[in-house]
Amino acid sequence: MDSYQDSLEALNRNLPLRDKLIQTHRVMQAQLPFVARVAVALYDPKTNLLKSYLHSSGEDDPLSRYHASLSDAPSLADILKEGRPRVINNMLTFDDGRHEHTRRIGRQGYAASYTMPIFNNGAFVGFVFFNSRERDVFTQAALNQLDVFGHLVALMVVNEMTAMRTLVAAVTTTSHFTHVRDVETGSHIDRMSRYARLIARELAPRHRLDDEYIEHVFMYSPLHDIGKIAIPDRILLKPGRLDAQESEIMRGHARKGREIIDEVLANFGLDALQHVNILRNIAEYHHEAMNGKGYPASLEGEGIPLEARIVAVADVFDALTSPRPYKDAWTNDEAFATLQRLAGETLDGECVQALVRGREEVERIQEQFSEDRIG
Repeated sequence: MDSYQDSLEALNRNLPLRDKLIQTHRVMQAQLPFVARVAVALYDPKTNLLKSYLHSSGEDDPLSRYHASLSDAPSLADILKEGRPRVINNMLTFDDGRHEHTRRIGRQGYAASYTMPIFNNGAFVGFVFFNSRERDVFTQAALNQLDVFGHLVALMVVNEMTAMRTLVAAVTTTSHFTHVRDVETGSHIDRMSRYARLIARELAPRHRLDDEYIEHVFMYSPLHDIGKIAIPDRILLKPGRLDAQESEIMRGHARKGREIIDEVLANFGLDALQHVNILRNIAEYHHEAMNGKGYPASLEGEGIPLEARIVAVADVFDALTSPRPYKDAWTNDEAFATLQRLAGETLDGECVQALVRGREEVERIQEQFSEDRIG
């Protein structure tokens, strides 16, 4: 037995979570060959949305970039309410096909499914789905094995999300400790991060962006201006126009943001966190301009990381449509018109059009996360 190879050895390595899920699925199929797909959906408690996140089925992904309210999926809501898994051994006898996710799964040829809720210290995180193209395969014996794999997948997901949230919390807490009093509110962060997710989702087909990338943009976009904690209040809170020297100091927040993130990563032992370059790029390059006249590196066009271009459009739009001490909120029509004037010069035109196409969702976000004029 000296030559025995740990079948899940890949889980010990610093690999993307998707690769670990794929390897786990391969090992699972050696015992349960009928499991054709393993997928994970995450839950956003602020919006009650379920969002597709990971899957192990290659190009065979019926729910890519999909999100829906949990209230629109009563069978999944029942799983959460009861805190127990759900077994469907024949999809044809389940539901009436009214829900988009059910129709997509059916069109892809999946005939049976097993769904487990994911919890972290009692808090609902999302679901793990096991799908099969064969009916009546989820026997008691099979379910006993799937429970082990399901909890393994859940632990991997929780570990990844915990690391990401630790990073976000650490950087955010750092800013709080400095007592910086900026005009940006919690509502601004909620809105612009969801605008960024909307834009990323719209761009996904052309740029081949997966759900994991979209979720990272969503989670990391609120930290775009973290470098402002290094800017003196006399400049950051100045009510009038900045002079040349003050403007130069203010521009330094982009580089400083990258430095702060690198320091937090090192101090918290999060250097190996996957996809953290998305955060670095957002913090450092969200003020670059398509015409090369931005800062700090004077990057141009597609030389600017896509995530930075996405966040720039989301941030500018929310700044325009939000009230500030020095201005009233612009209407959406005024803001969209301004974005389109800036497209191709300062802002990425493709990102601008993605936001414009999502106007209905933009308005829902604005309604749900309206400005707190008191707090």
